[in-house]
Amino acid sequence: MKAYTKKSHVRESANDKIFGFVISLILILFAVITAIPLISEAAVSLSSKTASQMNQINLLPVGFTFDSWKYLFMKGKIWTPFLISVSSTVLGAAILISVFLLLAAALLNVLMAYPLSKTEFRPSKYIMLFVVFTMVFAAPKVPYFLTLRSYGLYNNYWVLILPHIMTAYNLIIVRTFFKQFPRELEEAAMIDGCGKFRILLQIVLPASKAVLATVGLFYGVTMWNQYEHPMMFIQNMNLFPLQMKIRTIVDGGGELQAVTMAQTANYTSATLSAAAVVFAILPVLVAYPWIQKYFAKGAMLGSVKG
Repeated sequence: MKAYTKKSHVRESANDKIFGFVISLILILFAVITAIPLISEAAVSLSSKTASQMNQINLLPVGFTFDSWKYLFMKGKIWTPFLISVSSTVLGAAILISVFLLLAAALLNVLMAYPLSKTEFRPSKYIMLFVVFTMVFAAPKVPYFLTLRSYGLYNNYWVLILPHIMTAYNLIIVRTFFKQFPRELEEAAMIDGCGKFRILLQIVLPASKAVLATVGLFYGVTMWNQYEHPMMFIQNMNLFPLQMKIRTIVDGGGELQAVTMAQTANYTSATLSAAAVVFAILPVLVAYPWIQKYFAKGAMLGSVKG
């Protein structure tokens, strides 16, 4: 009996290893397929003008040169939009993180998600219906535009931050995480004389790093990639975020065409567009590994129960 049990245990371990190997292989394949467009764009951005015009570029640069990147950084006027995107993302994320750590804007997320996670709070089900309703039925564009403009957010830097602070999706993730938090810890704290706010700030939030990182990443990517929102509300080119600047480069205005037509230029609109796209993706690729472990854990914790 002991021998049979031992043999069965070994067989299960071998199966687990095979299963893990197959899953890893599939994920690596998906990762390679996903990375191919980015690798192709990077190759185009590092290729010469002749190679780009003759469509000789696949996954490796042809006629390797940094001329597209040099123009983008030195004459492409991309640093102001880049700094606007960075500041709006960092400032917005700081506001979001302060929701959890400093209570500066906690009324928007945590103080809404925490009571909604409690079964004894009877209106929670009805409030969640309204929250989900905003996800299914988005606000009509014209009333939304007129409302934000009436608040003075038209051609205003803060329109890149304030309308995104509260989202139903992030609220549901935080609520689901709080719903799974061990109730015994909160009850023990209440026996020791802690009030609701103290339990939230000193017990629940310090144990919520995973979900904070997850929501922070979602928020940061949303802020960094926003395009439709600034297109609706920002006409002043000095306030354009990075994605709007990339659009002007990809569309190729008269100024860009004149630059690429110059005989001394070793780049085309295609190589400049590729360099701009890769440049916009790099910050997310650099930031993600730092919070990957928190993101993976938070995504699992926030999706087990509803």
